[in-house]
Amino acid sequence: MSKKNMDRRKKFILELMGDPIYQPMRLREISSLLRLSKEEKRELYDVLDELCEEGKVSVDRKGRYEKVKGKWKKKKDDRYYDDRREEYGSEYGRKKKDKNKKEQLEGIQAEGTFIGHPKGFGFVEIEGQDEDIFIPESDTGTAMHQDKVRIIIRNDKKEGKRQEGVVVKVLERGMPEIVGTYQLNRDFGFVISDNPKFSKDIFIPRKEAAGIKNGDKVIAVITDYGSGNKNPEGKIKENLGNIRTPGTDILAIVKSFGIPSEFPEKVMKQAQRVPDHVLDADRDGRLDLRHLQTVTIDGEDAKDLDDAISLTKEGDIYHLGVHIADVSNYVQYNSALDREALKRGTSVYLADRVVPMLPERLSNGICSLNQGEDRLALSCLMDINEKGKVVSHQIAETVINVDERMCYTDIKNILEDTDEEAKKRYDALIPMFFMMKELSGILRNSRHHRGSIDFDFPESKIILNAAGKAIDVKPYEANVATKIIEDFMLMANETVAQEYCTEEIPFVYRTHDNPDPEKVESLLTLLHNQGVKIQKAKEEITPKEIQQIIESIEGLPNEAMISRLVLRSMKQAKYTTECSGHFGLAAKYYCHFTSPIRRYPDLQIHRIIKDNLRGRLMREGRTEHYAEILDEVARQSSVCERRADEAERESDKLKKAEYMSYHLGEEFEGIISGVTGWGLYVELPNTVEGLVHVNTLRDDYYVFDQESYELRGEMTKKVYKLGDKVRVRVADADKMLKTVDFELVSDIRDDEEEN
Repeated sequence: MSKKNMDRRKKFILELMGDPIYQPMRLREISSLLRLSKEEKRELYDVLDELCEEGKVSVDRKGRYEKVKGKWKKKKDDRYYDDRREEYGSEYGRKKKDKNKKEQLEGIQAEGTFIGHPKGFGFVEIEGQDEDIFIPESDTGTAMHQDKVRIIIRNDKKEGKRQEGVVVKVLERGMPEIVGTYQLNRDFGFVISDNPKFSKDIFIPRKEAAGIKNGDKVIAVITDYGSGNKNPEGKIKENLGNIRTPGTDILAIVKSFGIPSEFPEKVMKQAQRVPDHVLDADRDGRLDLRHLQTVTIDGEDAKDLDDAISLTKEGDIYHLGVHIADVSNYVQYNSALDREALKRGTSVYLADRVVPMLPERLSNGICSLNQGEDRLALSCLMDINEKGKVVSHQIAETVINVDERMCYTDIKNILEDTDEEAKKRYDALIPMFFMMKELSGILRNSRHHRGSIDFDFPESKIILNAAGKAIDVKPYEANVATKIIEDFMLMANETVAQEYCTEEIPFVYRTHDNPDPEKVESLLTLLHNQGVKIQKAKEEITPKEIQQIIESIEGLPNEAMISRLVLRSMKQAKYTTECSGHFGLAAKYYCHFTSPIRRYPDLQIHRIIKDNLRGRLMREGRTEHYAEILDEVARQSSVCERRADEAERESDKLKKAEYMSYHLGEEFEGIISGVTGWGLYVELPNTVEGLVHVNTLRDDYYVFDQESYELRGEMTKKVYKLGDKVRVRVADADKMLKTVDFELVSDIRDDEEEN
């Protein structure tokens, strides 16, 4: 770079950092803000380096650059700091700061789990409290994501605002290890966490990173959690490999969320001792249902088949059998297998792999309801009338034998009469398939009548090549076959939950609480501004009223977007020992009974059901045993479920960004799925979502209207709102940040008017 260009760029950077709204940023954040190419990013590093050498710009231990305002000096390790960085350097300042802090900290003490945010602030989850406590960045102390902390809840809560607090002590560290990308800065380095909720970079002395290359995915052990402006420090524990190596990106996500990916040797040895066929002794006392016409219905590539269906009809009564693999027969309580299953909580489904709850020998073998093989099951046998009401039922230990392993596609094609070959192959089963469709419709109508809310969002299906690269992304839509299985599983779950709640037996339920009134009021205001007319009859909104909102927007361009806003206003479902009902399903009783291969709560309640069927609950004191352990089972299962959901979302975001990186400069039509002060989120038909930054809308100065969720041009009066169709160009896609950036090409409404 010529001296003239260097001087010009140094001047520009100094002007940028001198702007009152500029906040200290890392190199990659500055380059992202300026939308620099890779070559320009390298040149930016040289510019910043020279400015630091000249003492005009400083870089803190987090790698963030800012303009020097006082006297600066250079340290031996090439890190820079401001002699005047302490906000209250004088004795007067310290006293004033202490006084202000004391006034702020008058409130109630509480303990909970700190949940970090990429922007530095966080929330503290307090057990038994519905709303989390907001912690501003300046009051987080050294708390990091998942730490157990003691806080003081401020007593100056403002109307309409979330309760705020201050972290006063870290009680227990939640993440002693961090997975991230190693960034080399001359004589030292940083590990930038892959988990966005861990907002602080880990400083790594050069001697602690021997052999680690710039850009490697690593696991860093934190040795010093820092204080004030000081970054945490650490050392490299494990190098996961070069980011370009197939599978390293997803492995890093697995490690980042602390998901166990390898089974301990003791667990594998125990799994090897499990028989690969049903033993005669295990059949004793079981109801033999091998004569029933029975099928499994799953995705084409599913291998852990844990539910099977049988269905007949006599007069007006449907005899529905939902047969679930009896995993508890092979996974005994408190065995090595059981402890590992509880630790994992659930199977995790990522873009290129499944991290199972149980070893493959069980999940794909003896516990899987494979075609033509005798299998042990726990069956919920229901008699259902033509109104969708269960008039009688029986839960029993059974032996079954699946006639056919069906896939969703074949069932769909048979029912829609689009595949003659499939119809011929499964000719003997076709009457049962049509009966399933008929009963499914009855059950769905019954749930709808009581107010069950049906959020029908398409999931993403990501296609990878042999090298693990994303080569296609498309929506995975529900069809008639997936709905049949959903309806039958819901019915079995409700039936089992009702029996055990009525008998007041210790149990694990799947509960979904009513939404917070404040969130509902905000939602209704937003919907009103979107032109959706809805009123609630009482103080608390009902599932039926939410259902009416969803139905009122059906077919509108912004249907999916408003549905998501409605969903976000609702609470998260969880596992509890109290049968408090399920708001979303408008169900008084609900549990998870149907997937013991991949969910621990299902496995746990199977044990309770079997002890009840065998009369052991009262006789052997098992009631007290379950009452003692189930609260922790419910808590651990909820935590693991949330962890799995987050990991799955991060996996999808990464692969979507990777896929879009192969389409830079290409144009797509999409719909505005979100509106914020910093820009528009646009969702493409393939489910990929990206940001159109407000700074790229150069035809006007746009202002965000929070009440109506709109960006409005001051001069042109042009409005961008939820559901608007737009054409965008792919400007950038960053695998590391898991983000996609778009540029607006045109507003399709304008194009249609011109034509």
